[in-house]
Amino acid sequence: MARNTYESPFNARYASSEMLELFSPDTKFKTWRILWIALAEAEKELGLNITDEQIAELKAFKDDINYETAEKFEKETRHDVMSHVHAYGAQCEKAKGIIHLGATSCYVGDNTDVIIYSNALKLIKSKVLSVLSKLSRFAEKYKDMPTLGFTHYQPAQLVTVGKRACLWIQDLLLDVEELDFVLSTLRLLGSKGTTGTQASFLDLFDGNHEKVKLLEKLIAQKIGFENVMPVSGQTYTRKQDSRIVNALSSVAQSCYKFSNDMRLLANLKELEEPFEKKQIGSSAMAYKRNPMRCERISSLARYVIVDALNPAITASTQWFERTLDDSANRRISIPEAFLAVDAILNIYNNIADGIVVYPKIINKRVMGELPFMATENILMEAVKRGGDRQELHERIRVHSMEAARMVKEEGKENDLIERISRDPVFGLSLKELNSVLSPENFIGRSSEQVTEFLNEHVKPLLSKNNVVENHIELKA
Repeated sequence: MARNTYESPFNARYASSEMLELFSPDTKFKTWRILWIALAEAEKELGLNITDEQIAELKAFKDDINYETAEKFEKETRHDVMSHVHAYGAQCEKAKGIIHLGATSCYVGDNTDVIIYSNALKLIKSKVLSVLSKLSRFAEKYKDMPTLGFTHYQPAQLVTVGKRACLWIQDLLLDVEELDFVLSTLRLLGSKGTTGTQASFLDLFDGNHEKVKLLEKLIAQKIGFENVMPVSGQTYTRKQDSRIVNALSSVAQSCYKFSNDMRLLANLKELEEPFEKKQIGSSAMAYKRNPMRCERISSLARYVIVDALNPAITASTQWFERTLDDSANRRISIPEAFLAVDAILNIYNNIADGIVVYPKIINKRVMGELPFMATENILMEAVKRGGDRQELHERIRVHSMEAARMVKEEGKENDLIERISRDPVFGLSLKELNSVLSPENFIGRSSEQVTEFLNEHVKPLLSKNNVVENHIELKA
Protein backbone atom coordinates (compact mmCIF):
# COMPACT_ATOMS: atom_id res chain seq x y z
CA MET A 1 0.00 0.00 0.00
CA ALA A 2 1.36 3.42 -0.98
CA ARG A 3 1.65 5.56 2.14
CA ASN A 4 2.54 8.83 0.44
CA THR A 5 -0.75 9.27 -1.47
CA TYR A 6 -4.33 9.80 -0.30
CA GLU A 7 -6.45 6.69 0.11
CA SER A 8 -10.18 6.78 0.72
CA PRO A 9 -11.12 5.60 4.24
CA PHE A 10 -13.84 3.52 2.61
CA ASN A 11 -11.13 1.42 0.98
CA ALA A 12 -8.82 1.18 3.96
CA ARG A 13 -11.22 1.05 6.90
CA TYR A 14 -14.92 0.85 6.25
CA ALA A 15 -16.52 -0.72 3.18
CA SER A 16 -16.74 -4.45 2.44
CA SER A 17 -14.74 -6.15 -0.29
CA GLU A 18 -18.03 -7.01 -2.09
CA MET A 19 -19.11 -3.38 -2.32
CA LEU A 20 -15.64 -2.16 -3.23
CA GLU A 21 -15.53 -4.71 -6.05
CA LEU A 22 -18.90 -3.56 -7.40
CA PHE A 23 -17.58 -0.01 -7.79
CA SER A 24 -14.16 -1.04 -9.07
CA PRO A 25 -12.83 -0.04 -12.50
CA ASP A 26 -12.69 -3.74 -13.41
CA THR A 27 -16.43 -4.20 -12.84
CA LYS A 28 -17.20 -1.04 -14.80
CA PHE A 29 -15.13 -1.89 -17.85
CA LYS A 30 -16.22 -5.54 -17.93
CA THR A 31 -19.82 -4.33 -17.85
CA TRP A 32 -19.10 -2.00 -20.76
CA ARG A 33 -18.03 -5.04 -22.76
CA ILE A 34 -21.15 -6.98 -21.71
CA LEU A 35 -23.23 -4.07 -23.03
CA TRP A 36 -21.29 -3.92 -26.31
CA ILE A 37 -21.85 -7.65 -26.79
CA ALA A 38 -25.58 -7.29 -26.01
CA LEU A 39 -25.80 -4.42 -28.52
CA ALA A 40 -24.04 -6.41 -31.24
CA GLU A 41 -26.16 -9.52 -30.63
CA ALA A 42 -29.41 -7.54 -30.71
CA GLU A 43 -28.38 -5.70 -33.88
CA LYS A 44 -27.47 -9.01 -35.54
CA GLU A 45 -30.81 -10.57 -34.54
CA LEU A 46 -32.59 -7.60 -36.09
CA GLY A 47 -30.83 -8.02 -39.41
CA LEU A 48 -27.64 -5.94 -39.37
CA ASN A 49 -24.56 -7.39 -41.06
CA ILE A 50 -22.87 -8.76 -37.96
CA THR A 51 -21.53 -12.31 -37.89
CA ASP A 52 -21.45 -15.05 -35.26
CA GLU A 53 -17.68 -15.04 -35.62
CA GLN A 54 -17.49 -11.36 -34.66
CA ILE A 55 -19.68 -11.88 -31.60
CA ALA A 56 -17.65 -14.94 -30.56
CA GLU A 57 -14.51 -12.81 -30.77
CA LEU A 58 -16.09 -10.13 -28.56
CA LYS A 59 -17.06 -12.77 -26.02
CA ALA A 60 -13.58 -14.29 -26.02
CA PHE A 61 -12.10 -11.03 -24.71
CA LYS A 62 -15.06 -10.03 -22.52
CA ASP A 63 -13.14 -10.26 -19.24
CA ASP A 64 -9.64 -9.62 -20.56
CA ILE A 65 -9.34 -5.84 -20.24
CA ASN A 66 -6.13 -4.56 -21.87
CA TYR A 67 -5.69 -1.58 -19.57
CA GLU A 68 -2.31 -0.43 -20.85
CA THR A 69 -3.67 -0.18 -24.39
CA ALA A 70 -6.74 1.71 -23.17
CA GLU A 71 -4.57 4.15 -21.23
CA LYS A 72 -2.43 4.75 -24.30
CA PHE A 73 -5.49 5.53 -26.42
CA GLU A 74 -6.96 7.80 -23.74
CA LYS A 75 -3.83 9.96 -23.75
CA GLU A 76 -4.44 10.49 -27.47
CA THR A 77 -8.24 10.78 -27.55
CA ARG A 78 -8.90 12.34 -24.11
CA HIS A 79 -12.07 10.22 -24.12
CA ASP A 80 -12.53 7.28 -21.77
CA VAL A 81 -15.22 5.43 -23.72
CA MET A 82 -13.52 5.73 -27.12
CA SER A 83 -10.20 4.66 -25.62
CA HIS A 84 -11.84 1.41 -24.49
CA VAL A 85 -13.61 0.99 -27.84
CA HIS A 86 -10.18 1.15 -29.51
CA ALA A 87 -8.59 -1.12 -26.89
CA TYR A 88 -11.34 -3.73 -27.35
CA GLY A 89 -10.93 -3.41 -31.11
CA ALA A 90 -7.19 -4.01 -30.78
CA GLN A 91 -8.03 -7.43 -29.33
CA CYS A 92 -10.90 -8.15 -31.74
CA GLU A 93 -9.61 -7.57 -35.25
CA LYS A 94 -12.69 -9.03 -36.93
CA ALA A 95 -15.22 -7.33 -34.68
CA LYS A 96 -13.62 -3.93 -34.18
CA GLY A 97 -15.75 -2.34 -36.89
CA ILE A 98 -19.05 -3.17 -35.18
CA ILE A 99 -18.16 -2.34 -31.55
CA HIS A 100 -20.38 0.47 -30.16
CA LEU A 101 -22.31 0.59 -33.46
CA GLY A 102 -24.88 3.41 -33.37
CA ALA A 103 -24.29 4.12 -29.69
CA THR A 104 -23.14 7.14 -27.75
CA SER A 105 -20.94 7.12 -24.65
CA CYS A 106 -23.91 7.13 -22.32
CA TYR A 107 -25.03 3.80 -23.73
CA VAL A 108 -22.24 2.12 -21.79
CA GLY A 109 -21.83 4.77 -19.10
CA ASP A 110 -25.41 5.15 -17.90
CA ASN A 111 -26.49 1.55 -18.43
CA THR A 112 -23.43 0.31 -16.54
CA ASP A 113 -24.23 2.63 -13.66
CA VAL A 114 -27.77 1.27 -13.42
CA ILE A 115 -26.52 -2.34 -13.46
CA ILE A 116 -23.99 -1.61 -10.70
CA TYR A 117 -26.50 0.38 -8.62
CA SER A 118 -28.99 -2.47 -8.92
CA ASN A 119 -26.48 -5.01 -7.63
CA ALA A 120 -25.34 -2.63 -4.89
CA LEU A 121 -28.93 -2.02 -3.75
CA LYS A 122 -29.46 -5.78 -3.53
CA LEU A 123 -26.33 -6.09 -1.38
CA ILE A 124 -27.55 -3.28 0.88
CA LYS A 125 -30.96 -4.95 1.18
CA SER A 126 -29.37 -8.28 2.13
CA LYS A 127 -27.44 -6.59 4.93
CA VAL A 128 -30.52 -4.75 6.21
CA LEU A 129 -32.36 -8.08 6.31
CA SER A 130 -29.47 -9.64 8.23
CA VAL A 131 -29.69 -6.88 10.84
CA LEU A 132 -33.45 -7.41 11.02
CA SER A 133 -32.96 -11.09 11.71
CA LYS A 134 -30.48 -10.45 14.52
CA LEU A 135 -32.59 -7.72 16.12
CA SER A 136 -35.63 -10.00 15.90
CA ARG A 137 -33.89 -12.65 17.96
CA PHE A 138 -32.89 -9.98 20.46
CA ALA A 139 -36.43 -8.58 20.65
CA GLU A 140 -37.90 -12.04 21.17
CA LYS A 141 -35.40 -12.88 23.91
CA TYR A 142 -36.06 -9.66 25.86
CA LYS A 143 -39.73 -9.10 25.04
CA ASP A 144 -40.76 -9.50 28.70
CA MET A 145 -37.93 -7.57 30.41
CA PRO A 146 -39.34 -4.29 31.79
CA THR A 147 -37.23 -1.21 31.23
CA LEU A 148 -37.75 2.48 31.80
CA GLY A 149 -39.26 4.25 28.81
CA PHE A 150 -38.24 7.80 28.00
CA THR A 151 -40.01 10.74 26.41
CA HIS A 152 -37.93 13.91 26.00
CA TYR A 153 -35.20 11.77 27.61
CA GLN A 154 -37.16 12.04 30.84
CA PRO A 155 -38.49 8.96 32.67
CA ALA A 156 -41.84 7.83 31.29
CA GLN A 157 -43.98 4.68 31.48
CA LEU A 158 -42.29 1.31 31.32
CA VAL A 159 -41.72 -0.56 28.09
CA THR A 160 -39.65 -3.71 27.60
CA VAL A 161 -36.16 -4.12 26.19
CA GLY A 162 -37.63 -6.20 23.35
CA LYS A 163 -40.38 -3.67 22.60
CA ARG A 164 -37.79 -0.92 22.23
CA ALA A 165 -35.82 -3.10 19.80
CA CYS A 166 -39.00 -3.37 17.72
CA LEU A 167 -38.84 0.39 17.15
CA TRP A 168 -35.43 -0.10 15.54
CA ILE A 169 -36.76 -3.03 13.52
CA GLN A 170 -39.79 -1.11 12.26
CA ASP A 171 -37.59 1.65 10.84
CA LEU A 172 -35.62 -0.95 8.92
CA LEU A 173 -38.81 -2.57 7.63
CA LEU A 174 -39.74 0.76 6.06
CA ASP A 175 -36.29 0.88 4.51
CA VAL A 176 -36.77 -2.57 2.96
CA GLU A 177 -40.04 -1.31 1.45
CA GLU A 178 -38.19 1.67 0.00
CA LEU A 179 -35.34 -0.45 -1.35
CA ASP A 180 -37.81 -2.87 -2.94
CA PHE A 181 -39.66 0.03 -4.58
CA VAL A 182 -36.46 1.52 -5.99
CA LEU A 183 -35.26 -1.86 -7.25
CA SER A 184 -38.61 -2.63 -8.87
CA THR A 185 -38.71 0.72 -10.69
CA LEU A 186 -35.05 0.96 -11.67
CA ARG A 187 -34.75 1.68 -15.39
CA LEU A 188 -31.90 1.36 -17.85
CA LEU A 189 -31.15 4.23 -20.19
CA GLY A 190 -31.48 1.78 -23.09
CA SER A 191 -30.21 2.72 -26.55
CA LYS A 192 -31.26 6.32 -27.06
CA GLY A 193 -28.49 8.07 -29.01
CA THR A 194 -27.00 11.53 -28.59
CA THR A 195 -30.12 13.50 -27.66
CA GLY A 196 -32.46 10.65 -26.87
CA THR A 197 -34.14 10.52 -30.30
CA GLN A 198 -32.57 7.19 -31.42
CA ALA A 199 -31.77 8.85 -34.76
CA SER A 200 -28.54 6.87 -35.27
CA PHE A 201 -30.33 3.56 -34.76
CA LEU A 202 -33.16 4.65 -37.06
CA ASP A 203 -30.52 5.22 -39.76
CA LEU A 204 -28.96 1.81 -39.12
CA PHE A 205 -32.33 0.10 -39.56
CA ASP A 206 -33.33 2.15 -42.63
CA GLY A 207 -36.15 3.99 -40.89
CA ASN A 208 -37.72 0.90 -39.31
CA HIS A 209 -39.15 2.24 -36.06
CA GLU A 210 -40.29 -1.15 -34.80
CA LYS A 211 -36.77 -2.56 -35.03
CA VAL A 212 -35.38 0.42 -33.12
CA LYS A 213 -37.94 -0.16 -30.36
CA LEU A 214 -37.25 -3.89 -30.32
CA LEU A 215 -33.48 -3.30 -30.15
CA GLU A 216 -33.88 -1.63 -26.77
CA LYS A 217 -36.06 -4.43 -25.42
CA LEU A 218 -33.63 -7.11 -26.60
CA ILE A 219 -30.64 -5.38 -24.99
CA ALA A 220 -32.50 -5.04 -21.67
CA GLN A 221 -33.51 -8.72 -21.71
CA LYS A 222 -29.97 -9.84 -22.43
CA ILE A 223 -28.65 -8.09 -19.32
CA GLY A 224 -31.55 -9.08 -17.09
CA PHE A 225 -33.67 -5.93 -16.96
CA GLU A 226 -37.34 -5.39 -17.66
CA ASN A 227 -37.55 -1.60 -17.51
CA VAL A 228 -36.03 1.01 -19.82
CA MET A 229 -36.55 4.77 -19.63
CA PRO A 230 -39.40 5.49 -22.08
CA VAL A 231 -37.90 8.87 -22.96
CA SER A 232 -34.56 10.50 -22.20
CA GLY A 233 -32.08 13.07 -23.30
CA GLN A 234 -28.57 11.83 -23.82
CA THR A 235 -28.63 10.48 -20.24
CA TYR A 236 -31.36 8.95 -18.14
CA THR A 237 -33.00 11.50 -15.89
CA ARG A 238 -30.85 12.18 -12.84
CA LYS A 239 -34.02 12.00 -10.77
CA GLN A 240 -33.33 8.27 -10.72
CA ASP A 241 -30.00 8.87 -8.97
CA SER A 242 -31.73 11.08 -6.43
CA ARG A 243 -34.30 8.37 -5.73
CA ILE A 244 -31.53 5.80 -5.21
CA VAL A 245 -29.48 7.89 -2.80
CA ASN A 246 -32.61 8.97 -0.92
CA ALA A 247 -33.23 5.27 -0.23
CA LEU A 248 -29.67 4.97 1.06
CA SER A 249 -30.20 8.05 3.21
CA SER A 250 -33.32 6.43 4.63
CA VAL A 251 -31.29 3.40 5.72
CA ALA A 252 -28.67 5.72 7.23
CA GLN A 253 -31.36 7.56 9.19
CA SER A 254 -32.61 4.31 10.75
CA CYS A 255 -29.11 3.23 11.68
CA TYR A 256 -28.36 6.68 13.11
CA LYS A 257 -31.42 6.45 15.38
CA PHE A 258 -30.32 3.04 16.65
CA SER A 259 -26.76 4.19 17.26
CA ASN A 260 -27.91 7.22 19.24
CA ASP A 261 -30.22 5.12 21.41
CA MET A 262 -27.39 2.68 22.08
CA ARG A 263 -25.00 5.49 23.01
CA LEU A 264 -27.51 6.85 25.52
CA LEU A 265 -28.16 3.38 26.93
CA ALA A 266 -24.41 2.77 27.23
CA ASN A 267 -24.15 5.90 29.36
CA LEU A 268 -26.96 4.52 31.54
CA LYS A 269 -25.02 1.21 31.73
CA GLU A 270 -28.11 -0.71 30.60
CA LEU A 271 -27.01 -1.89 27.14
CA GLU A 272 -23.63 -1.94 25.44
CA GLU A 273 -22.22 -2.78 22.06
CA PRO A 274 -19.83 -5.76 21.98
CA PHE A 275 -16.46 -5.01 23.57
CA GLU A 276 -13.48 -7.18 22.66
CA LYS A 277 -11.31 -8.71 25.38
CA LYS A 278 -8.26 -6.58 24.51
CA GLN A 279 -10.13 -3.58 23.11
CA ILE A 280 -8.98 -0.19 24.43
CA GLY A 281 -11.72 2.32 25.15
CA SER A 282 -9.51 5.34 25.82
CA SER A 283 -5.79 6.03 25.57
CA ALA A 284 -5.93 7.98 28.83
CA MET A 285 -8.83 6.49 30.81
CA ALA A 286 -8.18 2.76 30.94
CA TYR A 287 -11.53 1.94 32.53
CA LYS A 288 -13.63 3.34 29.67
CA ARG A 289 -15.83 1.31 27.31
CA ASN A 290 -16.67 3.92 24.72
CA PRO A 291 -19.48 3.08 22.24
CA MET A 292 -17.09 3.61 19.34
CA ARG A 293 -18.93 1.35 16.87
CA CYS A 294 -22.19 3.19 17.39
CA GLU A 295 -20.33 6.49 17.15
CA ARG A 296 -18.92 5.35 13.81
CA ILE A 297 -22.45 4.56 12.60
CA SER A 298 -23.55 8.05 13.67
CA SER A 299 -20.60 9.66 11.92
CA LEU A 300 -21.01 7.80 8.63
CA ALA A 301 -24.80 8.15 8.66
CA ARG A 302 -24.47 11.92 8.97
CA TYR A 303 -22.25 11.86 5.88
CA VAL A 304 -24.81 9.89 3.85
CA ILE A 305 -27.76 12.06 4.89
CA VAL A 306 -25.92 15.19 3.78
CA ASP A 307 -24.59 13.44 0.65
CA ALA A 308 -28.18 12.87 -0.53
CA LEU A 309 -28.23 16.56 -1.45
CA ASN A 310 -25.72 15.93 -4.23
CA PRO A 311 -27.94 13.95 -6.63
CA ALA A 312 -30.89 16.17 -5.72
CA ILE A 313 -29.01 19.27 -6.83
CA THR A 314 -27.56 17.48 -9.87
CA ALA A 315 -31.02 16.36 -11.00
CA SER A 316 -32.43 19.85 -10.66
CA THR A 317 -29.63 21.64 -12.53
CA GLN A 318 -29.29 19.57 -15.72
CA TRP A 319 -29.80 21.62 -18.90
CA PHE A 320 -32.11 20.38 -21.66
CA GLU A 321 -30.89 17.05 -23.12
CA ARG A 322 -27.71 17.00 -20.99
CA THR A 323 -24.78 18.88 -19.51
CA LEU A 324 -21.57 17.39 -18.18
CA ASP A 325 -21.61 19.05 -14.77
CA ASP A 326 -23.18 15.87 -13.41
CA SER A 327 -20.25 13.60 -14.22
CA ALA A 328 -17.60 14.43 -11.63
CA ASN A 329 -20.18 14.79 -8.87
CA ARG A 330 -21.88 11.45 -9.65
CA ARG A 331 -18.51 9.71 -9.86
CA ILE A 332 -17.92 10.59 -6.20
CA SER A 333 -21.25 11.10 -4.45
CA ILE A 334 -23.17 7.99 -5.52
CA PRO A 335 -20.49 5.31 -5.05
CA GLU A 336 -19.46 6.80 -1.72
CA ALA A 337 -23.07 6.83 -0.51
CA PHE A 338 -23.20 3.09 -1.23
CA LEU A 339 -19.81 2.47 0.38
CA ALA A 340 -20.81 4.44 3.48
CA VAL A 341 -24.14 2.64 3.95
CA ASP A 342 -22.39 -0.67 3.36
CA ALA A 343 -19.94 0.20 6.15
CA ILE A 344 -22.77 1.32 8.45
CA LEU A 345 -24.62 -1.96 7.96
CA ASN A 346 -21.47 -3.99 8.55
CA ILE A 347 -21.14 -2.28 11.93
CA TYR A 348 -24.85 -2.58 12.71
CA ASN A 349 -24.72 -6.32 11.94
CA ASN A 350 -21.70 -6.69 14.18
CA ILE A 351 -23.40 -4.89 17.07
CA ALA A 352 -26.77 -6.62 16.66
CA ASP A 353 -24.95 -9.95 16.83
CA GLY A 354 -23.77 -9.28 20.39
CA ILE A 355 -25.66 -6.52 22.23
CA VAL A 356 -24.75 -6.74 25.92
CA VAL A 357 -27.64 -6.38 28.40
CA TYR A 358 -27.30 -5.57 32.12
CA PRO A 359 -30.60 -6.72 33.73
CA LYS A 360 -29.71 -5.65 37.30
CA ILE A 361 -28.95 -2.07 36.26
CA ILE A 362 -32.13 -1.97 34.17
CA ASN A 363 -34.20 -3.24 37.11
CA LYS A 364 -32.56 -0.84 39.55
CA ARG A 365 -33.50 2.13 37.37
CA VAL A 366 -37.02 0.79 36.93
CA MET A 367 -37.51 0.41 40.68
CA GLY A 368 -36.10 3.88 41.28
CA GLU A 369 -38.82 5.46 39.14
CA LEU A 370 -41.66 2.97 39.56
CA PRO A 371 -43.07 4.48 42.77
CA PHE A 372 -43.96 7.67 40.89
CA MET A 373 -45.62 5.66 38.11
CA ALA A 374 -47.55 3.53 40.59
CA THR A 375 -49.28 6.49 42.22
CA GLU A 376 -52.36 6.27 40.00
CA ASN A 377 -52.80 2.58 40.86
CA ILE A 378 -52.32 3.38 44.55
CA LEU A 379 -54.85 6.21 44.31
CA MET A 380 -57.47 3.92 42.76
CA GLU A 381 -56.92 1.21 45.39
CA ALA A 382 -57.24 3.70 48.26
CA VAL A 383 -60.46 5.13 46.76
CA LYS A 384 -61.88 1.58 46.55
CA ARG A 385 -61.25 1.33 50.26
CA GLY A 386 -63.36 4.39 50.95
CA GLY A 387 -60.86 7.25 50.61
CA ASP A 388 -61.62 10.68 49.17
CA ARG A 389 -60.14 10.93 45.68
CA GLN A 390 -59.28 14.65 45.84
CA GLU A 391 -57.72 14.45 49.28
CA LEU A 392 -55.71 11.38 48.31
CA HIS A 393 -54.52 13.06 45.10
CA GLU A 394 -53.24 16.05 47.07
CA ARG A 395 -51.48 13.82 49.62
CA ILE A 396 -49.77 11.89 46.79
CA ARG A 397 -48.70 15.14 45.16
CA VAL A 398 -47.11 16.38 48.39
CA HIS A 399 -45.37 13.08 49.10
CA SER A 400 -44.13 12.81 45.50
CA MET A 401 -42.64 16.29 45.51
CA GLU A 402 -40.82 15.67 48.78
CA ALA A 403 -39.55 12.25 47.70
CA ALA A 404 -38.30 13.73 44.41
CA ARG A 405 -36.57 16.56 46.31
CA MET A 406 -34.76 14.08 48.54
CA VAL A 407 -33.58 12.10 45.49
CA LYS A 408 -32.39 15.14 43.54
CA GLU A 409 -31.02 17.37 46.28
CA GLU A 410 -29.75 14.89 48.85
CA GLY A 411 -29.02 11.88 46.66
CA LYS A 412 -31.19 9.57 48.72
CA GLU A 413 -33.23 6.59 47.55
CA ASN A 414 -36.81 7.11 46.44
CA ASP A 415 -38.89 6.58 49.62
CA LEU A 416 -42.29 7.56 48.21
CA ILE A 417 -43.83 4.16 48.96
CA GLU A 418 -42.63 4.26 52.56
CA ARG A 419 -44.08 7.75 52.97
CA ILE A 420 -47.47 6.63 51.66
CA SER A 421 -47.45 3.53 53.90
CA ARG A 422 -46.97 5.79 56.92
CA ASP A 423 -49.85 8.07 55.94
CA PRO A 424 -53.08 6.79 57.58
CA VAL A 425 -55.24 8.51 54.96
CA PHE A 426 -54.37 5.74 52.48
CA GLY A 427 -54.89 2.80 54.80
CA LEU A 428 -52.40 0.63 52.88
CA SER A 429 -49.55 -1.33 54.44
CA LEU A 430 -46.03 -1.39 53.02
CA LYS A 431 -46.53 -5.02 52.00
CA GLU A 432 -49.73 -4.15 50.15
CA LEU A 433 -48.06 -1.21 48.44
CA ASN A 434 -45.05 -3.27 47.38
CA SER A 435 -47.37 -5.79 45.74
CA VAL A 436 -48.46 -2.98 43.42
CA LEU A 437 -44.83 -2.31 42.47
CA SER A 438 -44.31 -5.31 40.21
CA PRO A 439 -42.79 -3.89 36.96
CA GLU A 440 -44.74 -6.42 34.88
CA ASN A 441 -47.92 -4.59 35.91
CA PHE A 442 -46.78 -1.45 34.08
CA ILE A 443 -45.60 -2.66 30.64
CA GLY A 444 -49.04 -2.72 29.02
CA ARG A 445 -49.09 -4.91 25.91
CA SER A 446 -45.34 -4.67 25.29
CA SER A 447 -44.75 -8.44 25.33
CA GLU A 448 -47.78 -9.17 23.16
CA GLN A 449 -46.87 -6.39 20.74
CA VAL A 450 -43.39 -7.87 20.25
CA THR A 451 -44.79 -11.33 19.53
CA GLU A 452 -47.46 -10.04 17.17
CA PHE A 453 -45.10 -7.71 15.36
CA LEU A 454 -42.45 -10.37 14.79
CA ASN A 455 -44.94 -13.06 13.74
CA GLU A 456 -47.08 -10.89 11.49
CA HIS A 457 -44.54 -8.56 9.90
CA VAL A 458 -40.92 -9.51 10.42
CA LYS A 459 -40.72 -13.29 10.17
CA PRO A 460 -42.77 -13.47 6.94
CA LEU A 461 -40.42 -10.94 5.34
CA LEU A 462 -37.32 -12.83 6.47
CA SER A 463 -38.80 -16.12 5.27
CA LYS A 464 -39.76 -14.61 1.91
CA ASN A 465 -36.20 -13.38 1.39
CA ASN A 466 -34.47 -16.58 2.62
CA VAL A 467 -32.34 -14.59 5.03
CA VAL A 468 -28.98 -16.01 6.01
CA GLU A 469 -27.24 -14.37 8.95
CA ASN A 470 -23.51 -13.78 8.83
CA HIS A 471 -21.25 -12.73 11.65
CA ILE A 472 -19.31 -9.72 10.40
CA GLU A 473 -15.77 -9.03 11.57
CA LEU A 474 -14.97 -5.36 11.27
CA LYS A 475 -11.80 -3.92 9.85
CA ALA A 476 -9.44 -2.61 12.50
